Amino acid sequence: MGSEGGSSIVRKPRFLCLHGFRTSGEIMKTQLNKWPKSVTDRLDLVFLDAPFPCQGKSDVDGIFDPPYYEWFQFNKEFTEYTNFEKCLEFLEDRMIKLGPFDGLIGFSQGAILSGGLPGMQAKGVALQKVPKIKFIIIIGGAMLKSTKLIENAYSSSLDTLSLHFLGETDFLKPYGTQLIEFFKNPVVVHHPKGHTVPRLDEKSLEKVTGFIETIEQHLVMEEDKKNGEETNSKPK
Repeated sequence: MGSEGGSSIVRKPRFLCLHGFRTSGEIMKTQLNKWPKSVTDRLDLVFLDAPFPCQGKSDVDGIFDPPYYEWFQFNKEFTEYTNFEKCLEFLEDRMIKLGPFDGLIGFSQGAILSGGLPGMQAKGVALQKVPKIKFIIIIGGAMLKSTKLIENAYSSSLDTLSLHFLGETDFLKPYGTQLIEFFKNPVVVHHPKGHTVPRLDEKSLEKVTGFIETIEQHLVMEEDKKNGEETNSKPK
């Protein structure tokens, strides 16, 4: 992948992958393997297990093997969360140890988390010890519903480059649609399935590939700028 100036991508965009509720990093790896290698081979993917063991029956029990994990717990209305702060501390610690990361890929609960983190980071209430989240890929996501978190996560329009997957029969689709409104230039992929990591048809593959090319160009420009600053700072 080259830029107009002749630079080429020096490294793959590095993403931390946040799995769905009561699943695991290993399960998400299997889910993303539905995507062609032409997509996944262009990304440096790190899969993480959430900090809390599953506290109830998993929807994937019998489909995927345990163990299962969850990022945080919530009430029936999804308006109050338990262990959310501990989840943020855990994530920051993992990002320090395993990073640096350019972005996040989230599915379901992991997507809800991923969609709120760039705003919380910008507001100064989360992930202050790690580099800015530049890119996010949201699959079957939604907005956080806690009033306090809403104020921090979605208080301003975000320049984070974002790719959103919306399933036509996904019960979270209306809430995933609301989330999109907080990003300045979102790329949206519609698919006919429900709450799942979808396979990519020709049209969606084109959009995903275009998004990856955009973030590759972003990294090339970032590297060129960095190299230019280093050159200019050297003694003449």
